[in-house]
Amino acid sequence: MPTFSSVQSTLLGLWVMARPLILVSNILAWLYGVSIAFGSGEPIDVTSLEFGFSAMLLVSVSVHYANEYADYQTDALTTRTAYSGGSGVLSRGIVPRKFALHAAGITLIIGVSVQLLASYLGKHPWSAMAVLGIGAIGWWMYSLPPLKLARRGWGELDNALLGANVLPVYGYIVLSGRFEFWVILACLPFTLLAFNNLLAVTWPDSEADARVGKRTLATRWPIKWLRMLYGIVSTISFMLLVLLSGWILPLEVVFTGFTALPLTLWGAKTYTQNRISHAPVYAMVVMMLTQTLAWFVIGMSF
Repeated sequence: MPTFSSVQSTLLGLWVMARPLILVSNILAWLYGVSIAFGSGEPIDVTSLEFGFSAMLLVSVSVHYANEYADYQTDALTTRTAYSGGSGVLSRGIVPRKFALHAAGITLIIGVSVQLLASYLGKHPWSAMAVLGIGAIGWWMYSLPPLKLARRGWGELDNALLGANVLPVYGYIVLSGRFEFWVILACLPFTLLAFNNLLAVTWPDSEADARVGKRTLATRWPIKWLRMLYGIVSTISFMLLVLLSGWILPLEVVFTGFTALPLTLWGAKTYTQNRISHAPVYAMVVMMLTQTLAWFVIGMSF
């Protein structure tokens, strides 16, 4: 019979493996999409948001558990940071490794069930289920078979598209009740900064990843190429802010997006020069938060 101490350790392990700090970024990315819908004139529907938030959070937690399971070897070799190296729960033996995979499956099933119920009850369109399903599959395939995208050099792109585009699009659908292609375009500048963020957070694990055969871009490409890629992606991100202004992005959203430029430039200076460059992480967060605020302010005028 489980003791109080073992139950306490298991619950603590589940909490830490859920990566609360990264979960906050998932929630903010979802709210980013909700804010676009609100800024486009959609009224707040609390019930729809509650269903969407619950489904999104459960699927996100399942993904984090799956990543903990898949990255067990790397996480045991590397030094953890706030954004990389896993939670350390499995490598410290707080819970068995298989427990993480079981927890991932259970939370995924519950999250998908919540979304199915929301669509069945007419609170969300079925396109919300489709988008959440794409996100769940793509996130699981980031680290697990058969694709293992993170081990094939596609993990950064996969994670950026899912976390900074699919997730906001899902948030938009939850509130608006429909899928619209222009929202994908509206999220692209943010998506590109999210890609740079992933370049930064995978860099500290590059040596450990290489030792276990996890072939991220940081293990595949020389430093010169990585820094060049960071610069190209940064340039395209801010060029898109200008190109999308007026017809996709309101001017308020464009102007607030440029608040991330100084941090992005700082990142260009420090990426690969420090063990971890925090600037790309902060740049992504600043663009997301300021644009979210701008969309909500615009929505208040309706």
